[in-house]
Amino acid sequence: MTAPPRVLTIAGSDSGGGAGIQADLKTMLALGAHGMSVVTAVTAQNSVGVQGAWELPVEAVRAQYRSVVDDIGVQAVKTGMLASPRLVTVVAELLADVGVPVVVDPVSVSKHGDRLLADDALDAVRTRLLPRATVTTPNLDEVAELTGIAVTDEEGMRRASAELLSYGPRWVLVKGGHLPGAAVDLLTDGREEHWLRAPRHDNRHTHGTGCTLASAVAVGLAQGLEVPQAVRRAKEYVTEAIAAGFALGAGIGPVDHGWRLRAGG
Repeated sequence: MTAPPRVLTIAGSDSGGGAGIQADLKTMLALGAHGMSVVTAVTAQNSVGVQGAWELPVEAVRAQYRSVVDDIGVQAVKTGMLASPRLVTVVAELLADVGVPVVVDPVSVSKHGDRLLADDALDAVRTRLLPRATVTTPNLDEVAELTGIAVTDEEGMRRASAELLSYGPRWVLVKGGHLPGAAVDLLTDGREEHWLRAPRHDNRHTHGTGCTLASAVAVGLAQGLEVPQAVRRAKEYVTEAIAAGFALGAGIGPVDHGWRLRAGG
């Protein structure tokens, strides 16, 4: 039997299952890929916040990566929580010759406002990691941290994307979900512009949205889609996952990665 496309996530673990490695693997399965993982950090996390986070040693991250890539191989890579400058640096070094599409989700703060990236790691993200990215997928808070641009409208999304492109990624997807009105994202490589609009669902249970979107993009690229097609399909999947997000615990619940199964399609 032919193996499905192989996608590797390099990210932190979310013990509550809504974001991080757990969200990535669920998304990959839902969209027809075989997901594999390099765990960079372990969090104690639930619906109300992050109670603790522990970074793994560089040696453990490097060993996981080599174990998977050298034997099984990958067709796309997605990065998430990298926690510290040294982990950002080692991951960037590992990806230097991977030779497949790389989706960088520059995770810095959790849905609950908990810090997931050290302040002194931002420069390493700009100078070491983003040049490796086929696509990077920052939300507006992450845009502000990386560029210093506080986006308040669509023109601001344009300015921010230009600044992000100057760091070296091939494509930038600026996610405008924190702006009022319809949920609009801007995908651009500096030549083409794709404005992706979707209805805003009245559902507070959106934990894991960013991880899910980036993983869905990585699956599309592993399946051979061009970047605009992979991003458009990923947004459609995430929009429905947000609509189906469910309450879990006392706080913010997750998006529903298995919405297609429960919808019978």
